[in-house]
Amino acid sequence: MVEKLDKSLTDEQIIHLLKSGESTRYFELLYHRYYPKVLNKCRVLVKNKEQAEILAGDILSKSFEKLSLFRQDASFSTWLYSITYNHCIDYLRLKKKLHYPNWNQKRDMDDIPDVEEVGGNINYEKLEPLFELIHPEEKALLFMKYIDNLSIRQISQALRITENTTKMRLKRARTRLLFLYREKYLKD
Repeated sequence: MVEKLDKSLTDEQIIHLLKSGESTRYFELLYHRYYPKVLNKCRVLVKNKEQAEILAGDILSKSFEKLSLFRQDASFSTWLYSITYNHCIDYLRLKKKLHYPNWNQKRDMDDIPDVEEVGGNINYEKLEPLFELIHPEEKALLFMKYIDNLSIRQISQALRITENTTKMRLKRARTRLLFLYREKYLKD
């Protein structure tokens, strides 16, 4: 009966219990609640199932260790997403798997489409493989905004950047994706 009661606790209630010195078994609730989400985000960013599983475990351990630093300015899920994103990007940087392609050097910036130019003609199934052609940070931004439905404010808090920087980076990521879409599917 205690287990059923425990599972009904909100993230905030669990965090309060943990911060007040309650048993670490409460963290298991957060772990099981968020492991699938963290794992999925790791898979999206590192594109390796086994490494994603290792990173997800590391991220959740790290979040437990840093729980005292969680100020609850944002939701726990946003805070955890921030740790997930930053941990995966750090891993990719360390492994030298993170680089921006020479995209801007190879293309005329005047040739970039507007959202309106491509917008009505987008087939989202065709869009999916193009995510693998953009930078992982840009992919993460687009997923945060359009898959996770995070607000600009939540994204900027998670990434520890200003809202204006978030908007600019999102615009660039959308622009690259639209350019690639147009190049692949809409050229005559």
